Amino acid sequence: MARLICAGHVNWDVTLSVDRLPGADGEATITDQSQSCGGSACNVATGLTALENDAAILGSVGDDEHGHLAVRALDAAGVDCEPLVVTDTETAVKYLVVDPDGEVAVLGNEGGNEAFGADDLSGSALSAADHLHLTSQDPDTAAELADRAHDHGLRVSFDPGRRIDARDFTAPLARADLVFVNEREAATAIEDHLGPADGLDKTVVLKHGAAGAEVLTPCGHYASHDGFPVEAVDTTGAGDAFAAGFLTVWLDADDPDYDRCLAVANACGALAAGERGPHADLSWDRIECLLDG
Repeated sequence: MARLICAGHVNWDVTLSVDRLPGADGEATITDQSQSCGGSACNVATGLTALENDAAILGSVGDDEHGHLAVRALDAAGVDCEPLVVTDTETAVKYLVVDPDGEVAVLGNEGGNEAFGADDLSGSALSAADHLHLTSQDPDTAAELADRAHDHGLRVSFDPGRRIDARDFTAPLARADLVFVNEREAATAIEDHLGPADGLDKTVVLKHGAAGAEVLTPCGHYASHDGFPVEAVDTTGAGDAFAAGFLTVWLDADDPDYDRCLAVANACGALAAGERGPHADLSWDRIECLLDG
């Protein structure tokens, strides 16, 4: 069992299923709605515990109803909330609008989900961990957390998320040992920050959604997996489930089997895309069922 710390946003998500995503001056009908704890750090941490890892979370929520609900949900999922910061700001609320094909549009306020700092993570917490996973957050905080993790002998992964082209993540991308990006994010990450694909100094996992994923490594190792056919219901959190699956296998060996990493990660992503909400049932029985065909 690996112990991982996930650092980044913790939100309260309100998911609205609609008959279509409206355009300008358009209107849609809400067909279903639900609420849950969300944010990439939250989603990855809960995915990791479902996969029988030990996960802690560093983030920030408000001392309000949504914050209390988020902490309760994380506790129920078995996530260690000791590093979580409770502030006097409001908990960030995100409204996720999902169409019948599972495509998602996000509306929200920032709230207090970046009220934490790198010094809110104790040295003892880092010493007890095996890995630090960074998700979208203040770039300076992410870079400082990566430095502190390396000082304690931890490897660092980073998934910058959809705001990679709106924030300067140069420093945390440079410090990460493993980077997760989708096709859109790769255009910014690889071209602007990491250099050409044939000259990488870190491992990059490139996600292709329903078409699977591939791995590029500094030594030129390449692996790919076509993914699993699934009827997408809600792609919210699918990338986070993918990261949880990949990290679980990646950390299980000194010389990772990237084919196995991608297969498990794609299975987790497929399970997440086939269910509503950001937290799919990532049981090993369900994953092995997909892997076995």
